Amino acid sequence: MCTKGLTLRPREGNPPPRLWETPCGLLNSIGLQNPGIDAFLERELPRMKARGITVVANVWGNTQAEYGQMAERLSESAVDAVELNLSCPNVPGEMLGQRAKAAAGVVTAARKETKKPLWVKLPPDAQLTVAQAVERAGADAVCAVNTFRAMAIDITTGTPAFKRTFAGLSGPAIRPIALRIVYELVAALDIPVIGIGGIVNWRDAVAFIMAGATAVQIGTANFIDPRGAKNCVEELENYMKQRRLNTL
Repeated sequence: MCTKGLTLRPREGNPPPRLWETPCGLLNSIGLQNPGIDAFLERELPRMKARGITVVANVWGNTQAEYGQMAERLSESAVDAVELNLSCPNVPGEMLGQRAKAAAGVVTAARKETKKPLWVKLPPDAQLTVAQAVERAGADAVCAVNTFRAMAIDITTGTPAFKRTFAGLSGPAIRPIALRIVYELVAALDIPVIGIGGIVNWRDAVAFIMAGATAVQIGTANFIDPRGAKNCVEELENYMKQRRLNTL
């Protein structure tokens, strides 16, 4: 289970509305609402680990130093990996994942503070040079892709649907583009690539794995069916048995 974005201090997030359905996809503008990393470590993580869950902590910082501070807090915790979110489109400021030097600086700051596996979640428009820079800086994997910057207009009011105007588009609508990006990253990197983007069933997961992804994440599909990830795993196992495959 990957957490939603955690920050150094609690955040209220963006005002509603926060979700907007669109054909084959979902727009969201949550704004990183979360209780802060200390509350997560004190209250939420113990409950998750008590259920035997593998936990990946997704973290967001305004500066490289904040990423380092959060990596330090997580270093001695029970989380299994740290996912550095360099690509949330729903908060103000520049995405550090869009510039190679800045992205590498985040990884360097976090790497100094933890031996946990470090994943880097990239924006969909990140150049290959960014992915290669975080690999050199010590990232253990990259996650591709985060949501695409998009918008909706409420035609009853004639104004943008979201208070911050733009939101993040996810769901099956972005899958072909995400698949292409994963394919390109796999060819350019030596570290694992984790595929994200519109995966709703086992067929989608197989496509990303065939494109070279080491693993996949399922997000928006959970709104359709909370059992989707579990069903995907079971159906993947059936597919492998039918094809007489011993490993992914």
